[in-house]
Amino acid sequence: MIDTRFFIKKAEFTLAQIAEICGASLQDASVAETVIKDINTISKAGAGEICFFYDRKKKTAGAEIKATACVTTAELAAFVAPTATVLISDNPKLAFLTLNEAMYAEKKPAAGIAATACVDPTAKIGEGCFIADYTVIGANAEIGAGTIIEPFAVIGEGCIIGENCRIGAQACIAYTIMGNNCYIYNGARIGQDGFGFQTINGVHKRIPQLGRVIIGNDVEVGSCSCIDRGALDDTVVGDGTRIDNLVQVAHNDKLGRGCILVSQTGIAGSCNFGDYVVCGGQSGFADHLNVGSGAQIAAQSGIMRDIEPGTVVMGTPAVAFKDFMRQVAFLQKNSKK
Repeated sequence: MIDTRFFIKKAEFTLAQIAEICGASLQDASVAETVIKDINTISKAGAGEICFFYDRKKKTAGAEIKATACVTTAELAAFVAPTATVLISDNPKLAFLTLNEAMYAEKKPAAGIAATACVDPTAKIGEGCFIADYTVIGANAEIGAGTIIEPFAVIGEGCIIGENCRIGAQACIAYTIMGNNCYIYNGARIGQDGFGFQTINGVHKRIPQLGRVIIGNDVEVGSCSCIDRGALDDTVVGDGTRIDNLVQVAHNDKLGRGCILVSQTGIAGSCNFGDYVVCGGQSGFADHLNVGSGAQIAAQSGIMRDIEPGTVVMGTPAVAFKDFMRQVAFLQKNSKK
């Protein structure tokens, strides 16, 4: 059951309505007017609730379903408990997302600027924004309409934040131009100095970082992740990219559209990623690398050379997935001798 202290319940739906919302096929038309009050997991859903069943590896779990209804695939429908009404969907995960958005919403604060917020007189605040307590917004910054800035966040001088963004509590943004519909989670750091220095006569001399961070539309940056600004060129994050918590993106990096960086990924400076690159957790990249569109990097992999588009790699130093598995098989076989 969803806790409505934290989320808004927008509506309840009949099975007929749910089938329409999800683009699913209701298998028993006689129960079309049955009302579903909530969404739940397959293990916890009960009377008046609906669940979603899509994991082929857990077919036996279907027999334990106690929900009133279940959205599943045609392939898995036979494994659902006979007491549950089945709705057939080509993509139950998408159906879950669609019904979730129709039934629930996150709570959003009313527009306004808190009395304790420190907003420079030259900053431009769009219509319908919420600026929380103890937020700091620097000179000549621009905040787009409908944006939410949570407590203790800092928006540096000259930054541009697009419309309908959400900047989490204690996030710090500087030297940044950001598109619309972005979500920067609590404690993220964007636009700080890149890690650049030259050693001169035994002294590490800091190199001034004169670039910016350019973030596209519909980008998410997870809690405590860091994106450094460029040295001369900009650091760029493409539209639709998803960055998990505790990720490091260094100066001058260029990320294409729709990239996914899972927790603790670290990318050294001046790397270029194509579109829809996926980086597993704790993957690491040497500097000045090119990673082609659609490449997939397995968790804990170390990338030390360029990756061709569409390649799946694994290991340190990373090799093609099939080669890595052959190496593992060889070691396992010969270690027993």
